Amino acid sequence: MSKPEKPVALVAAELEPRAMPTNYPADLAAKVAGRRKRILGDLFGLTNSGVNLTSLAPGAQSSLRHAHARQDEFVYILAGYPTFITDAGEAPLMPGMVAGFKAGTGDAHCLVNRGSEEVWYLEVADRSPGDSARYPYNDLAVTMGEDGQYRYTRKNGTPI
Repeated sequence: MSKPEKPVALVAAELEPRAMPTNYPADLAAKVAGRRKRILGDLFGLTNSGVNLTSLAPGAQSSLRHAHARQDEFVYILAGYPTFITDAGEAPLMPGMVAGFKAGTGDAHCLVNRGSEEVWYLEVADRSPGDSARYPYNDLAVTMGEDGQYRYTRKNGTPI
């Protein structure tokens, strides 16, 4: 029996968004309503990097503000005008701009679409084993298990 072949190339915007819009608990999931991720890297069997094509409807945000311990992140804005929020403040972004988030800095970040048109961006992150993230403005913590899956808890360790 042969393994299914990976595609050579696909039109990313034509792919269906991820079925489960977020892994956040119900009380926090509304904060990312309007975010749609098309998981790209997995389609090609990538295991060292995660690559997503993400869109944000007007009023949506990319994630809760968070900072990873081991995972670097990078975004490239394709369309729209999101606001980049970090511990240093807010910065407007536009198509063609890039932003990176170095692991271990503690700088909590996210993108917010305050405009009237949809925002599209490419996000790339490594899949560093043992990663965790802190959410300084929400009662949430996440750690990566040995299986490479993230597990969310409340800050006091209560499972979600």
